[in-house]
Amino acid sequence: YDALLDQYEPELTTSESEKIFNSVKASLISLINEIGSKPTPREDFMFSSFPKDPQWAFGLDLLSNMGFDFAAGRQDISVHPFTINFSSKDVRVTTKLEEANFNSMTWSCLHEGGHALYEQGLPIEQYGLPCGEAISLGIHESQSRLWENMVGRSAIYWNHHFPKLQSQFPEALKDITANDFYKACNLVKPSFIRIEADELTYHFHVLIRFEIEKALIEGSLEVNEVPAAWNKKYKDYLGVEVSNDAVGCLQDIHWSHGSFGYFPTYSIGSFYATQFFAAAEKQIPDLSMHLENGNMQPLLSWLRENIHQHGKRYSASELCQRITGESLNVDYFIAYAKQKYGSLYSL
Repeated sequence: YDALLDQYEPELTTSESEKIFNSVKASLISLINEIGSKPTPREDFMFSSFPKDPQWAFGLDLLSNMGFDFAAGRQDISVHPFTINFSSKDVRVTTKLEEANFNSMTWSCLHEGGHALYEQGLPIEQYGLPCGEAISLGIHESQSRLWENMVGRSAIYWNHHFPKLQSQFPEALKDITANDFYKACNLVKPSFIRIEADELTYHFHVLIRFEIEKALIEGSLEVNEVPAAWNKKYKDYLGVEVSNDAVGCLQDIHWSHGSFGYFPTYSIGSFYATQFFAAAEKQIPDLSMHLENGNMQPLLSWLRENIHQHGKRYSASELCQRITGESLNVDYFIAYAKQKYGSLYSL
């Protein structure tokens, strides 16, 4: 399994992955259980009517606001959102759009937009060479999770964007405030589908896949036992009963195309994201004010300078050390989660 991990996160080992997950598991379980005892914020308005054309236009606005260069890329619709690049001058993203679920498009745009900004920030003069390529999937995922969660699910982000959103969908968002919307964006609720999970329960979706992959490779689990193992883990970790394999072990494309060792990079990317964002907050004067004013340029410039421009010049761990002064430290994620959700749920 070390060899498989190394394809996607060079130098990462199975034992290191286990240490990372073990260091956050207890804190996350405790926090999710605390949240579960609190009243659930409203989210019904997120499933109102959001017609395709204005919703699509709003998603393009979000991408443009982030700094996505439409002269060097485009967005289209797909069932499963993804980013594909041919060079830093041709980076394409897709989003999933549902007229009765505003969540699908919004988080897909921000998440894939973060991946795309990384690709567009790689130096074109290094095209085809190591310094013109991304370091690892963990670092890549740090960019998407940073934009989706640290920025896109923040109160200050929607203080700026919600008035325009409400003006475009006055009926769906009638009597809804920016704070109502912010709470709905961060609703914590165990679910079946990884890509639709909140940023806390998300890591159990990843952990389950990691544990199953490891068991398959070490021989303690047979392929025909995967559905039962999957369903048991979803019951044990998230308390949900999986009704069929379509919303269970067949929901992702990774195993069908052989990408074993890929899943841990999703959580590792989230942990890098919080650590990087903490460094950005210290190093960028008035970052919160810029974000609340809809000015993403200072943050994007910081990411370009500290991450994007280097390509594979440094390993992921070396890059983290250069940016933050230490190696990957999950305490940043735990502190971020406790502060944010403690405030949201009055814990």
